[in-house]
Amino acid sequence: MRTWLYKADTQLSPYVYISPFFILFAVFGLFPLGYTAWVSLHDWSLLSDEHSFVGLGNYAELLADPYFWNALRNTLSILALSTIPQLILALILAHLVNRPLRAKTLWRLGMLLPNVTSVVAVVVIFSQLFGRDFGLINWLLESFGLGRIDWQAGVASSHVAIAAMITWRWTGYNALIFLAAMQAVPKELYESATLDGATAGQQLRKITIPSIRPTVIFVVIVSTIYGLQVFAEPQLFAGGGPNGIIGGPDRQFQTLTLYMYEHGFNRGFEFGYASATAWVMFGLIVLAAAVNYLITRRIRSSR
Repeated sequence: MRTWLYKADTQLSPYVYISPFFILFAVFGLFPLGYTAWVSLHDWSLLSDEHSFVGLGNYAELLADPYFWNALRNTLSILALSTIPQLILALILAHLVNRPLRAKTLWRLGMLLPNVTSVVAVVVIFSQLFGRDFGLINWLLESFGLGRIDWQAGVASSHVAIAAMITWRWTGYNALIFLAAMQAVPKELYESATLDGATAGQQLRKITIPSIRPTVIFVVIVSTIYGLQVFAEPQLFAGGGPNGIIGGPDRQFQTLTLYMYEHGFNRGFEFGYASATAWVMFGLIVLAAAVNYLITRRIRSSR
């Protein structure tokens, strides 16, 4: 009897220990995902008691809507403008902090401060900086003899302003992730490179980046996922209200999440249509993760 209990304990207890995660993931992850897929196949409105089955009708309507493609272009544009500079700056910043410095802990805490700052405060400050009439950015442009820019009115200008907010918030956070990976790179490699006359930039390109390539790919994937779901920055940049939901009066910076929110909560509570939008976003995120995985696999196989 004791032998049977011992075997049962050693074989079953590991599954019991990890079961809370899978239970929570099933309840708060898989079930909402599956239920959203079911809702997306119906003409589902909170204003009606009838939810008729429409199959892929919501998806067909979604793909035929020019506003959807506009939101997708805006999302990809903001993603590119924020992610690429963000990762480059994070790598450079982590490389600088990884070198001998006084008060290292203070510098590392300072890099994290933008990320823990309230997104509302960040957007309010940046909205003032990019203000049309009294913004600091326009004042600097005029100081160099350039004209003022209405940052909210244009497509490119609004994307640059929103990308600047995202870059400021997440550069330090990603730099800390890169810094943690850099700590595992043998110091002997840098010492040998220094003796051979390699500059700090050459060490970054030839030693640091190849050594932390898996971490770089991870940060790229996570940043891509966040970039495809950006919501607060464009919504608050428009000042809230109706323009905040549609991303400006001409939808010049409406993202996919704003588009989904507009249909789910601002236009007849069309949950079926909004759920279809959510699943299309999910597909885009999976596609982006798969592309990154294939690139990573090819890089590893070529080494």
